[in-house]
Amino acid sequence: MGEEAPPKYYGYEENLMHGRYNSSMADYTKEYSKKLKYNTEDDDLISEFDAEHSMRSYSQSRERSCWRLSYHWKKIRPVLANDYSFLLILGILMALISFGLDYVIQKFQLAQILLYKMVAFSTVLQYILWVGFPLLLICFSVGFVHLVSPHAIGSGIPEMKVILRGTVLKRYLSFQTFIAKTVGLMTALGSGIPIGKEGPFVHVSSIVARMLSKFIKGFHGIYVNEARNVDMLACACALGVSSSFAAPIGGVLFAIEVTSTYFAVRNYWRGFFTAVCGAFMFRLLAVLDSTEETITALFKTTFNIDFPFDVQEFVAFGFIGLTCGLAGALFVYTHRKIVDFSQRHEASKFNRFLAKSRFIYPAMIVIVVSTLSFPKGFGMFMAGQLTPKEAVVQLFSNSTWTSNPSSDSEKYLLYWRTEYSNVYMTLVIFILVKFILTALCIALPIPAGAFFPVFVI
Repeated sequence: MGEEAPPKYYGYEENLMHGRYNSSMADYTKEYSKKLKYNTEDDDLISEFDAEHSMRSYSQSRERSCWRLSYHWKKIRPVLANDYSFLLILGILMALISFGLDYVIQKFQLAQILLYKMVAFSTVLQYILWVGFPLLLICFSVGFVHLVSPHAIGSGIPEMKVILRGTVLKRYLSFQTFIAKTVGLMTALGSGIPIGKEGPFVHVSSIVARMLSKFIKGFHGIYVNEARNVDMLACACALGVSSSFAAPIGGVLFAIEVTSTYFAVRNYWRGFFTAVCGAFMFRLLAVLDSTEETITALFKTTFNIDFPFDVQEFVAFGFIGLTCGLAGALFVYTHRKIVDFSQRHEASKFNRFLAKSRFIYPAMIVIVVSTLSFPKGFGMFMAGQLTPKEAVVQLFSNSTWTSNPSSDSEKYLLYWRTEYSNVYMTLVIFILVKFILTALCIALPIPAGAFFPVFVI
C-alpha cells in the first residue's frame, strides 16, 4: 500500500512563511492585481452608465414637466389674457396710484400748516412760509411738466373724447406724459390751490391702460385691435372717476358721457367691473393704512335713516339744484372769458412777457390765492386754514351750526365763525372766493381738474 497523502482542509496550502519564499505567491499576486484592475474598470464603466442613465431620466422628467406646464399654460393663458383680467389689473394699479398720490398730497398740505404753526411767534414769517411753500410747489409743477411732456397740461378729458372718436394724438398716451401728469398733479394739488384731480386721473388711467396693452405680451391683442383698444380706454375713463372718489356708478355714467356719440352695450358691465375693482381697492388701502376702520365712503354722511328729511325740504332741494345749475353755467362762462381775454391780448407787451417767463403768471395766481387764504388775514373769513378735503368733511357733517350747537359743531365753528362774521357770511365769502379762484387756477399750465373745487362750492 502506498503512503497516504495528508488531508487538505478548506483548499488551503499549509505553508509557513517564516523566512521562506514560495514561487506560487508571485503568480497569485499578478493574477489578483489583474483581477482588481479589471474590476475597477468595470466599476468605472458601471458608474458612467449609471450617471448617464440618471441624467437621461432627469432630462426626460424635466421635458415631461415642461410639457405639462406648457399644456396647462395654453389652457390658462386665454383666461388670464382676456378683457376682465386686464380690467382687474388696471383697477388695482389705478387704486394704488390714486392712494399714493392722495397720501403725498395730504403730506404736502399738512406740511404747509405745520410750517405755519412752527413760526407762530412772527406773523410775517407765517405769511412768508404760507405763501412761499405753495409757490415753490407750483413753480416746480410748471417747470417739470413743460420739460417732460407739455401734453400733461390741463385735465385731459377733451383730448380723451377726441381719442375715443378715432383721432390719433401722438405721444398723448406716452410714458413721459404719465410721469409729467402724476408728478405735476401731485405737486399742484399739494400746494392747496383750488383744483381737482378727476380730469387728470381720467387721463392717467387711459395712459396706464395703453401701457398695459402695449408692453405686456399677454394683452398685446388689445393694443393691435382698434375696437378693443377703444373699449378698454372707455372703461379706463370710468376707472379714473371711481379711483378718485370711490364712485363706480358715477364712473360708468361718466364713461357714457365721454362716449356720448356711441356707447357699446357690452361696455356697461366692463366699465362697472373695472370701476368697482378700482373703488374697492382704493378704499381697502385706506383700511390697510389704518386711516379707516372698515371700507366706507370717501365722504361720509350721518343722516338719520328712519327720518332722513322733511317733505318741506324738497323745496330747498329744488332751489339748490336750480341755483347750482345756473352757477355752473356762470362758471363755464367766466372761465371762457378768462381764456378769451388771454388769447385776445396775446400781442400785448404784458402777454409777450408772460409767454417768455412761464413762471410769472402761475406765481402771481398762487400769491393771490395764498394771500386770500392766509388764516390771520382774509382767510379767517373763508376757513382758510382747512385743506379742501377737511372743508368737505366738515360741510358734510350732520350737526347744527347755528342754534344749540353740539360739541362737534363748536369744534367746526372755530373755522367757520369769527368775532367779525357769523357762519352765513363766512359761507358766502367762501363760495364767492372759491368760485373766482377756481376759474383762474384751472387755466394755469399745470395738470388740473375742475370737478372737486366745484363739488366743494
